[in-house]
Amino acid sequence: MTDPNNPSRIEVRSYFVRERNALLTRANFEPLYVDHYLHLMELKQQIDPVLDAVLKDAYGAFVLCLASRPLSEVSSWTLSFQDPLFNVFVTGDSRQENVIGRVFTENIKPRENNLMISQVRDAVTEVRQSMVEFEGMDVFRIVETFFRQSEQRPARLFRYAEEEFVCLTAQPDCDLDWLEALDEDDIRALDQDEALSLLETRHYRFHCGCSIERLFPTFASFSTDALDDLYQEDEVLQIQCPRCGARYAMSRESLEAYLLSREAK
Repeated sequence: MTDPNNPSRIEVRSYFVRERNALLTRANFEPLYVDHYLHLMELKQQIDPVLDAVLKDAYGAFVLCLASRPLSEVSSWTLSFQDPLFNVFVTGDSRQENVIGRVFTENIKPRENNLMISQVRDAVTEVRQSMVEFEGMDVFRIVETFFRQSEQRPARLFRYAEEEFVCLTAQPDCDLDWLEALDEDDIRALDQDEALSLLETRHYRFHCGCSIERLFPTFASFSTDALDDLYQEDEVLQIQCPRCGARYAMSRESLEAYLLSREAK
């Protein structure tokens, strides 16, 4: 479902599956995918269809898992594939209701194996990072592997429809035999076969929030010599947001003004 007050936001509903002790999250991602393609059009970019399908599945799996976590957490996933060589990055914030991501195909350091890297932070704890090796390109199976190895509990992800996904994660005393045996037919009959209690509804939108001002801190440690090397004969550089790929024109004058303001504080 979408949020009727903001059609670009997707609605993620969380249910407790009674008698099975599992948490179910579900959402239709069509509005998010529409904004994803509008963003690519704005950037005048195209993504290989195979890689784009991986990114879209990563968006879906990530948001469903994020919605099952505490509201205060900010998370990110990096999926590093070796053959073909590319990375998929997704990140989101439940309080800000934002999710953003992109595909990287250039300047990637090869690894020995495919690797999923998860980072989680909140207002209290430092960044927690987990890394799990995986095989294949099926994002849902990759995330299930991550849950078994890193979260120490099973999770199952299903494609209810082309752009509607379902995630079930084990809670204490979960009926693990039932969870592991689920298939797509069971998922489509879940509302009739199981007792579901609505716990929470969250909303997410495709949004980065980047700006030239928010990218300035990346250069906070640059000296005058480093700026000379960076700009050389140019007065304006094109820089790219690492989260969404948006490009900004950064003048040396504006960057130097930012650096001077930091020194004055």
